[in-house]
Amino acid sequence: MDDDDDDDDETVSITDRRPQSGYANVYNELGCCERVVINVSGLKFETQLKTLTQFPDTLLGDPDKRIRYFDPLRNEYFFDRNRPSFDAILYYYQSGGRLKRPANVPFDIFSEEVKFYELGEEAILKFREDEGFVKEEEKPLPEDEFKRQIWLLFEYPESSSPARGIAVVSVLVIVISIVIFCLETLPEFRDDKEYLQARHNSTQPDHGFTPFNDPFFIVETVCIIWFSFEIIVRFFASPSKTAFFKNIMNSIDIVSILPYFITLGTDLAQHQGNGQQAMSFAILRIIRLVRVFRIFKLSRHSKGLQILGHTLRASMRELALLIFFLVIGVILFSSAVYFAEADEPTSQFTSIPDAFWWAVVTMTTVGYGDMKPITVGGKIVGSLCAIAGVLTIALPVPVIVSNFNYFYHRETDNNEDQAQPVVESMPHPNKFYARAMKPPNPPPSSSAPQTRGGRHGYQVTR
Repeated sequence: MDDDDDDDDETVSITDRRPQSGYANVYNELGCCERVVINVSGLKFETQLKTLTQFPDTLLGDPDKRIRYFDPLRNEYFFDRNRPSFDAILYYYQSGGRLKRPANVPFDIFSEEVKFYELGEEAILKFREDEGFVKEEEKPLPEDEFKRQIWLLFEYPESSSPARGIAVVSVLVIVISIVIFCLETLPEFRDDKEYLQARHNSTQPDHGFTPFNDPFFIVETVCIIWFSFEIIVRFFASPSKTAFFKNIMNSIDIVSILPYFITLGTDLAQHQGNGQQAMSFAILRIIRLVRVFRIFKLSRHSKGLQILGHTLRASMRELALLIFFLVIGVILFSSAVYFAEADEPTSQFTSIPDAFWWAVVTMTTVGYGDMKPITVGGKIVGSLCAIAGVLTIALPVPVIVSNFNYFYHRETDNNEDQAQPVVESMPHPNKFYARAMKPPNPPPSSSAPQTRGGRHGYQVTR
């Protein structure tokens, strides 16, 4: 009779017992070594209770949370979840917080499992960093409510519909300014007066035409007014004035509008100074050329340009190697083709620096044909130069393409995560009571093992 009572006591799980007053210490000593069975879609894992209690805020570590999945008939916890993922979930408890996605489990499925088992935001962030996702920096916002709204309106187009409208207007103004920059160089729109003054150094101003009544100047002025208004408002609402100037995009905004004011000051000085040359036309053309940097303002509103910028920044080492290899090849093959053609009177390679251009266009497989070897030795050198150029360019390019694919997929995955939040499926709290109403399965044969297990912490029971 006593033996039967002992056998009945052994079949009762310690998990179901609640410590009585005076027996708390004994319960704690027994509970630390107690083993629990976790059934994940038919695959059973067995581990110690103290392993799970290392993380009391998780689903398996909190007794009140995991009790909803307890099956009293089989004395186990049942989860209708992905089985390969649980191998890594259990190892997270056994290793003290190391989370590694199994190779045969997709990223999105494993992410859902991590969220279901409530491993915490810290574990999710660490897991995403291990997978290659860069942690997004927190966007600083101004403390003042009015400045915060202005900052969101001009800095984050995705924050609201008015912000998207301002972004559309900004893109249109940028496109118009670039089109005007290109159209004013056409011969039919070119200012002949400027070229005549540059060539003959004329001192007689033309009173029939001034830069201020030029249609291109008027459109450019309207665009600059918008750019100046935008950067002043953003500077006023920025949470940190120092960080504002350190941002490369803000520097581009400032540089893109400076040529207008320099040109305006030069035209005013020339117009009011009896036609005296205020600045060299060569310097003035260089300053006007800086206006082309305005096209980089589009990167503020284009994810594609941002991905390209991240790719180039991450591939600086490969680009440096590519340029270094090209420089070496240009020097070698330009020297070789010069000495190979040295005895040819009609040779186009009069010096080694003169052959640099031929070596560059040949190694980059452009081949303009304006310079070409004539002798047999020169043609052999040219063939080797072309082959070496193909190999030189082909070696670093896959790394750059890989970086581009990484940043592209990271951006698309982040957009999908923001657009489609993961909905966690939670079983009904009384699910195990419904299971308790079903008749238990017949006991297995004593010759066959009753449970299976994964790689981590399982034992076969009979």
